[in-house]
Amino acid sequence: MRKPKADVLDQSCPSRQVLNRIADKWTALVIYALSDQTLRFSELRRRISGVSQKMLTQTLRRLERDGLVERTVYPVVPPRVEYRLTRLGASLGEPLSALCRWAEHRLPQMLAARERSQLKASAERHSRPDPGT
Repeated sequence: MRKPKADVLDQSCPSRQVLNRIADKWTALVIYALSDQTLRFSELRRRISGVSQKMLTQTLRRLERDGLVERTVYPVVPPRVEYRLTRLGASLGEPLSALCRWAEHRLPQMLAARERSQLKASAERHSRPDPGT
């Protein structure tokens, strides 16, 4: 019996849930931050500017549930907790790192395109005849 082919473009395909998880802003940043090292919660929070404690906690719980991140609690006082990518999570690290590098490298081109688009829209608004005349 053949397995049905996964298709993220089909809204009923479970692969869409996987794509939604990894396309989430905080998920991508957590995976990227953990791609080359194990980090404690506070280190992750400092590394990922703008993430709230609540959002980071929720994201880490989801990633742990999905088998992408492993949480290790050390029996010391106070407890020390570290996060690292699992083998599955590490396999996602490479494509996400490439995407992050692409975003950093292509940022000037995208900002220039936005500026051209805004100038064009502004010029079109000013060149339209006034409907009240």
